[in-house]
Amino acid sequence: MRTVAKIISILFHPLLLATYLFAIVGFYFPVMLSISPRNSKIILGIVFGFTFILPVINIIMFRYFGTISSYTLHVRTERLVPFVAIAIIYLVMIFLFYTKLPVSINFNKLMAIVTALVVFSAVTTFFYKVSVHSLGASGMIGILLPLNKAIENNVLLWPTAIALLIAGLVMSARLYLNAHTFNEVIIGALAGFSVSFAGMLIMF
Repeated sequence: MRTVAKIISILFHPLLLATYLFAIVGFYFPVMLSISPRNSKIILGIVFGFTFILPVINIIMFRYFGTISSYTLHVRTERLVPFVAIAIIYLVMIFLFYTKLPVSINFNKLMAIVTALVVFSAVTTFFYKVSVHSLGASGMIGILLPLNKAIENNVLLWPTAIALLIAGLVMSARLYLNAHTFNEVIIGALAGFSVSFAGMLIMF
């Protein structure tokens, strides 16, 4: 069971949120992103590189130089430098998308909401150890729920339902692994949903 919990934590790592989000929206609601099928895989690759590969490389470097003692970042104080570095990467990324790599306005808005989640995580970590797994999973729900109202054929209904199931699995896995307390998981869930849902209301 512990192995299953670890697999769930890896497969639904918060740094994969953007990749999963744009894969879902690009497949089920491509008209929203206004990206041609020919370019969708390229854009998804760029998103994966910026939002996952670069942050992971940073974490590996921090571990190599001794800034952090473990890749799990179990201690709140050790999260500060990596989280701030990742937030900077996301901010640079959104700046580039808005100024140098224009994809579409809706794409940029969704990416801005994801970036807001990352920045919120970094700022919160200065004061409290929140579950970023829980925050990311709930953040996905906060984005997908409003999108369901924007599409008429309910094609996003099942992806949203699956996202809800995954969020429950992720939170259960983090608790089972003793990676977080119940309060840290719940606060992460509430914060992730609130930030992303508010972002959708403001941006769209």
